[in-house]
Amino acid sequence: MDEGLWIPITLFIVIGLVIFVLSFFRYKTRQATQKTIRLALEKGNGMTPELLASLTEPKHDVSRDLRRGLVSLSIGVGAALFGFILGEEDAVRPLIGLSMFPILIGIAYLVLWQLGQREKQS
Repeated sequence: MDEGLWIPITLFIVIGLVIFVLSFFRYKTRQATQKTIRLALEKGNGMTPELLASLTEPKHDVSRDLRRGLVSLSIGVGAALFGFILGEEDAVRPLIGLSMFPILIGIAYLVLWQLGQREKQS
């Protein structure tokens, strides 16, 4: 087998593994929440709709958008700078084009963070 073929194979295996692990931990968290609700109901404790909503709904932290935006921008700028540092004309344009995706995602997160700040002040 060609040695250069192992790099993309490994890349896809790692991406699949990361998705699997994240899904598994989300599943375990939901399972623990349901177990807690079930135990509370078996013991006769009253569950108000507000309590159920607070247990089941994900909490949205506005500062999370700021962190995600800054990280995405940093990845995009780093990829673009990497293209410039390489100095090869064949590598500069594709890396700049590829870096636009995380840059635009970062800008979107920063806009969401700014809108969340305005809602918080109102």
